[in-house]
Amino acid sequence: MKEELITEGKFKYVEVGEGTPIIILHGLMGGLSNFEGVVEHFPSKGYKVLVPELPIYDKPLLKTTVKSFAKFVEDFIKHKDLDNVILLGNSLGGHIGLLHTKLYPKKVKALIITGSSGLYESAMGDGYPRRGDYEFIKKKAQDVFYDPEVATKEIVDEVFATINDRIKLVKTLAIAKSAIRHNMAKDLPKMKTPTCIIWGKNDNVTPPDVADDFHKLLPDSDLFWIDKCGHAAMMEHPDEFNRILESWLTSRKL
Repeated sequence: MKEELITEGKFKYVEVGEGTPIIILHGLMGGLSNFEGVVEHFPSKGYKVLVPELPIYDKPLLKTTVKSFAKFVEDFIKHKDLDNVILLGNSLGGHIGLLHTKLYPKKVKALIITGSSGLYESAMGDGYPRRGDYEFIKKKAQDVFYDPEVATKEIVDEVFATINDRIKLVKTLAIAKSAIRHNMAKDLPKMKTPTCIIWGKNDNVTPPDVADDFHKLLPDSDLFWIDKCGHAAMMEHPDEFNRILESWLTSRKL
């Protein structure tokens, strides 16, 4: 991502634009650059876009939980003195956004989730990842997308490096287990926050049924599909993703 990373105390983040704050929450293996299309599009539409780096590998093992990252987001919102924020999360980031909205509902005026965990987990596929097997990791990375070409060598190398770092691997598995423990099926019907659900029709990680379930359980939600699209819609189809999201924000007067 070409935007400058700002460091203030425990927070590292990108900030672009002025206006209503949209806070972007990346996934477990996802970097800030996954949302480049959103970061480039929305500042000109009257939004301040903020992308904090989630400290997924920096917390003690016992604090490597969805709840502690939801608290981290709250600390970030306080640090930036924000109110009435819009949270946008992919995969684990969507789960963190959902739990943050449950815990701090007054701060969040809208929520956008895409390929979110929280109801169904298959983040690790068939169990423990095979650390030294580059081809296996490459196939896993490609499976995230409808078009395997989106999984560039750079993306595969980054995932491979994470899986082969013992401490990062242990924390990756810890956060995956925490996500399973924090199933939100019972919480969602009580959450009245307007929610936009944007989902890839070909998502193998959180299949389309999961989006349907989120839509049924969240009282004030709208569901949008993107065809020929896997787990990271904002990466595979950035223009379509931005068009859906901008239209939804306009229709909801957000």
